[in-house]
This record gives sequence, C-alpha cells and structure tokens, in this order.
Amino acid sequence: MITVMRLFAICALLLALACSTPAQQVPAGQSAPAASDVAARFGERAITVKELDDRWRADQPSAHAQAVQAMYDGRKDALDALIAESLIEEAAKKAGVTPTQYAETEMAKRSKPVTDGQVAAFFQENQGQMQGRGFDAMAATIRRYLDDQQRSSAYTALVGELRKSGPALRMTLDAPRYEVNVTADDATIGDAKAVVTLVEFSDFQCPFCARVMPTLKRIKDTYGDRVRIVWKDFPLTAIHPQAFRAAEAGQCAREQGKFWEYHDRLFANQQALDVEFLKKYAADAGLDATKFGACMDTAKYGDRVQEQMGIGTRLGVESTPTTFVNGRLVSGAQPYEVFAAIIDEELERAAK
Repeated sequence: MITVMRLFAICALLLALACSTPAQQVPAGQSAPAASDVAARFGERAITVKELDDRWRADQPSAHAQAVQAMYDGRKDALDALIAESLIEEAAKKAGVTPTQYAETEMAKRSKPVTDGQVAAFFQENQGQMQGRGFDAMAATIRRYLDDQQRSSAYTALVGELRKSGPALRMTLDAPRYEVNVTADDATIGDAKAVVTLVEFSDFQCPFCARVMPTLKRIKDTYGDRVRIVWKDFPLTAIHPQAFRAAEAGQCAREQGKFWEYHDRLFANQQALDVEFLKKYAADAGLDATKFGACMDTAKYGDRVQEQMGIGTRLGVESTPTTFVNGRLVSGAQPYEVFAAIIDEELERAAK
C-alpha cells in the first residue's frame, strides 16, 4: 500500500473536530450511564467510554479505525484458533491418537513435498527481491518458505473439512462497520439494490490500485448483481502529483456516462497522466472532446474530488486502495480470496 503523507493531517483534524460531540451532563428525565460505561468522573460529570471513543474517532479517525480493526482481527483469529483446536482434539480422540499426531498425519495427506522446480520458479519470479543474492544462497530459505506455505494450506484445508462435519457455529462477534454514504451521482457498477456494496477509495496514479482491478472484475463476474461496486476518489497528491487532475478527469467522464471505460484507460496508462494525455484518452474513449475539455479547463469537479477525499479521511482512509465491503474495512490490494470470504459472510448474514 501507499501511505498518505501528513499533508492532510491538519485538514483531517479540522473536519473531524467539526463533527465531534462534546461530553454533556445527563439531561433531566434520562437515566445515568451504567457504572461499567463510565470511564471517569470529573466533579459531577460522568464521562463515558462512548464519549471517549467518539472523541478519539473524531480527532484521530485513522488511528481509531486501525485500533478497532486490530481488536476485531485479534479476537477473530483467537476464535478461529480455539475452534480449530477443539475440532482437532475431538477428531484425535476418536482416532485414538494425540492432537499433534492427528494433525501431522492428516496434514501430510493434504500436502506434497516441495520440488526443486518449485524452488527455482519461485526464485525466478521474485529475483528482484533477493537483494543480489544468488540461487544457491537462497534455495534453502525458499524451500522452507514454500514448505511452510504447504503446511499452512494443508492445516486450513483440514480445519475446513472438520468444520463442515462439526457442530454448528453461531457467531455473534461482528466485524466493525463504517457508514459510507453512496450518492446517486457516484460512479457505480451493479444494481443499487445489491445485497453487498463494495466502496473503493482509489487513486488513478497508484500502482496498487491498478493491481486490484483484476480482483474487482473477478468479483463482479462471480457474484453478478449480488454485488455493487462504487468508486470514490482519494488521490494521494503528496506522492502522486498527477492524481488529482486524473480524478477530475474521471468525474468529467462520469458526467458523460463513460466513467468505467475511461477508468480502464487511465489505469492502463498510469505513466502518462498529464492533462494533454487525459484529454487524448477521453477522445479515444468516445467522449465529446469539447465538453470534456471545457470540464477539465474549468476544474468543474475539483470541489467534488476534495469532498470525497474528506469523506475518506473522516473514515480513517490513509492509503489506497482502501475498500469498504458493506462498511467492513479492507486495506490494500488484497487477493480475491480475502474479498470473497467477506462477501460470502455478508450474503449469508443477509439470508438469515
């Protein structure tokens, strides 16, 4: 991922503070907060944990979002580990062996020894990351890494099989969600009534945003009308000097109903995003060149791009791509499997 520089820090703080709600006395007629909800008492005033969280979220939206997400991720990992251990212990008991013996035996059935060809192929594909070290120096390390991957995949497969035949799981631990407003004039693909809405904050000059494009296409191809994809601009102007004007250009294309065609052209030409090229790509995409040129020359959508950046900042967005799947945060160009797991959970949740 690419991290936003501190350029937006002052702006983000001012925007956040404008939305903050100061702690107040309990009005007459309302019950006082429960003792467990009170973080501190200052004279006669009870300051609640919720007030602290609201203020923290307002003052430091990104730090708050990261902390909340880390808490959920840690709890979810712990839950998965406890369930996996319980399933393996029960299966081992039935097999008359120890949990370790059972896991090792079953994992061996689901994995194959790493071959010399796999080691060589990995070295070739990742040679640029080897810091100048040759194949002989890296072969043993690569083999251990690939072996660990095999074992991890085998363990995941084993637990997945045991979960299918194991007790039903009724999980009440819910992922943190953020309210991401989608407007009628946002660039979207899919039905507005789709069960799952995926909102991507992105930057046309960001290489990681280009990397996630095939994943989003696969999501759309796989889930069809069950998923809607929404674009919001978040140009990282501190490190991508052409990104803001490219974002404006995308909005000018949206005005003519050809945002996604234009979107694809910009990502295919990330190294050439000067205004002259932005106008050329518009003509190539079949847009009205005169209208597009006037839209760009007057910076018609500059305020709109700034507005979307502000929305992202208040949600804690600091890098691109940042995606919200039904309000659930996904940071970076994650693989398809990460998105698919969340989408499946959301579809299952909606079906209950």
